[in-house]
Amino acid sequence: MQSINANEIIDHAQLKGIHWRVILLSALIIIFDGYDLVIYGVALPKLMLEWKIDSITAGFLGSIALFGMMFGAIIFGSLSDKLESYGFSRKKLIILCICLFSSFTLLCGYATNPQSFGIFRFIAGLGLGGVMPNVIALMTEYAPKKLRSTLVSLMFSGYAVGGMCSALLGMWLVPQFGWKIMFILGGLPLLLIPMIWLLLPESIDYLVRRNKTEQAIRILKKIDSSIIYTEQTKICLHQDNQSTSSTPVKDLFAENRGVITLLFWGSVFMALVLVYALGNWLPKLMVEAGYDLSTSLVFLLALNLGGMLGAICGGFLADRFNLAKVLCSLFLSGAVALFLLSYNLPMIVLYMCIAIAGAASIGGQILLLAYMSQFYSSNIRATGLGMALGVGRLGAILGPILCGCLLSLSLPINYNFIALAIPCIIAVISVSTIHFRLKRTKLEAESVQV
Repeated sequence: MQSINANEIIDHAQLKGIHWRVILLSALIIIFDGYDLVIYGVALPKLMLEWKIDSITAGFLGSIALFGMMFGAIIFGSLSDKLESYGFSRKKLIILCICLFSSFTLLCGYATNPQSFGIFRFIAGLGLGGVMPNVIALMTEYAPKKLRSTLVSLMFSGYAVGGMCSALLGMWLVPQFGWKIMFILGGLPLLLIPMIWLLLPESIDYLVRRNKTEQAIRILKKIDSSIIYTEQTKICLHQDNQSTSSTPVKDLFAENRGVITLLFWGSVFMALVLVYALGNWLPKLMVEAGYDLSTSLVFLLALNLGGMLGAICGGFLADRFNLAKVLCSLFLSGAVALFLLSYNLPMIVLYMCIAIAGAASIGGQILLLAYMSQFYSSNIRATGLGMALGVGRLGAILGPILCGCLLSLSLPINYNFIALAIPCIIAVISVSTIHFRLKRTKLEAESVQV
């Protein structure tokens, strides 16, 4: 009986139209997530004036969505790997999450007080947190092995594109229409759901595990047209991907994965402290430093442009060199850049430092997710990503609160930037430890084989 390994075909494939379809649709979904990352920071100065709230309250209000994202990542990440056995695919979960975050972001634009705004943001956060691990898992599944870091990073650069769109739209729309227009525009993804449903392919691993052979073959032929399939042909997966785990969270700690899993959680935690502290408070920090609001939003644009370039260039370098070393270099550069922001700098140097901080925070987070998606096998990948993002959201919650508290103390502005350099250093230590543990494990396995 002839056997076709679906994962093997994808691993060695050349880029085809179906790959670009997955990349573009996944990037489009992630753009909406990135838009939401920056939207609160864009709206924050006007929102604080309209509702007369102080910086600590604003920090907690900004963190409410992050609590939702934390629970969404944990729930929908682990559900994806569990519900496959009941026929509820990754694609269906992605669509559900889009409906959830789009509709409730739209409702935020009609909130009349901080209480209703907070409730809507929390529910929208559930969808935002849930969509990310499933989109990354799907993209990783379809990416050829030699381009995996590049394509996942390219797709995920949509995160920074969404942030830049939010900053640009905020500069144009908020002065004319107020802060609520930004949240109303967040409902636009609802209009794109039919297109995503029709064009986004289903998880190939899901189709094979559920014995949906005809659908799997149709997709595989688009990847490799030379495939010959008969009724006697059997489709299989890599051994690690063959079964859907009944306890995917427990499996994250099985087979000596426990310490590395915890280190990944710590790394994502630190990266998200930085991403959300800068994303929510950079305009306000720069206003406090003496710049006007319009200029401060340009800094937000530079931050996200740096994040996009850091992710794309970092992914390209990771496929040619070593992903862990690229990550450590990014985080170290970010620590230096943030430290330099505590000094009076020429404007061009200031923009460069903010862009480097964006590359370290947003780009570093993206590459961390690419690193994890390659470490975990397909049957626990969404769970691994979802749990790491869920734990990491605690850092995302802490970031805005930390900045709000620091601002309320009326300390010199340079203290804020020096404090933000600390998570970069801790992330370097965590990623370095992961790299050395994986290297040691590989050497031990090779010595056993010999």
